[in-house]
Amino acid sequence: MYTLTVRDHFMIAHSFSGERFGPARNLHGATYVVDATFRRAELDADDLVVDIGLASEVLAAILAQYNYNNLDEIAAFQGRNTTTEFLAGIIQRQLVEAARSNGLGPDSERLDSIRVSLGESHVAWASFEGPL
Repeated sequence: MYTLTVRDHFMIAHSFSGERFGPARNLHGATYVVDATFRRAELDADDLVVDIGLASEVLAAILAQYNYNNLDEIAAFQGRNTTTEFLAGIIQRQLVEAARSNGLGPDSERLDSIRVSLGESHVAWASFEGPL
C-alpha cells in the first residue's frame, strides 16, 4: 500500500460536557497538529498517491473553517463533545468528499482510504481512518 502524508495545524477553543472531563468542562484552547495520510494500492498514471500540493491546500481550507474559532459556537457541533477523536472523524470525512470529487487531483476518487491524526500534545493523539 502506498501512502502520502501532509501536515498542518489549527488552533481552537472549546469546552466539554460531562463529569468525566473534569476541568476541561471549562472553556480552554488547543493547538492540534494534523496529519492526513492518503492510501492506495496502485499509484495513479503520474505515479502519485495524490497531488501533494492539492492535498496540502485542501487540508488547509478544511482547517481554516475551525482555526481561531470557539467550536462551542459552531451549529453543526451543538450537543457534541468536540474531542480529538471526534474532530479527526470530521476532518477525515471532509477529505473523503474532496477525494471523491477529484479535488485532490485526477483519480483521487480511487484512493483506498484516508487517515487523519490529530496530535493534541507531544504525548497524546487520536486518529480516524476510513475507506472512500
